[in-house]
Amino acid sequence: MFNERVRTLRKQRGMSLRQLAQATGVSPALLSQVERGTTDPSLSTVRKLAAVLGADLATLFAETPPAEVHHSRPGQRPLLSAGADLMSYERLTPGRSDLEVLHGRLAPGQATSEEPWSHPSTECAVVVVGTMSAEVGGVRHNLAIGESLTFDSRLPHRYFNDTDGPAEYLIAVTPPVP
Repeated sequence: MFNERVRTLRKQRGMSLRQLAQATGVSPALLSQVERGTTDPSLSTVRKLAAVLGADLATLFAETPPAEVHHSRPGQRPLLSAGADLMSYERLTPGRSDLEVLHGRLAPGQATSEEPWSHPSTECAVVVVGTMSAEVGGVRHNLAIGESLTFDSRLPHRYFNDTDGPAEYLIAVTPPVP
């Protein structure tokens, strides 16, 4: 489980909870809750933990080595939260280091992050419900159902929904990043 993986990696690196908190900028109280499994951290916190612990998202969420064939079911998938007032991702792929596929839902007014960010990957998003926008390298791209956008994720980017209706999309990232 995620909480056990964080605790194991922290101890393997010889770090106390306070040292990890200082290195990530996350409070020791929140990290303690994360390690005990009493709270789900935001995606921003997960990224900070992954960077400091030298792990990718797949490693942090891996429970066992991924199966050759992974059957993913709605309602049984891990959720990755982007933070308060931001959206969450439903993880469709197992903990692997070569590919991450996520199902994103954006309510009206929601975004994946407050500011565009970048990471060393290739990303492809396809809209499956409603319409939404992507900001990539400072350029806005409006996307409707069935439309996709593929780009070098080293360009600062984010997805947002400034319409009156919900939007859903699938996103593939290779390789996955913290």
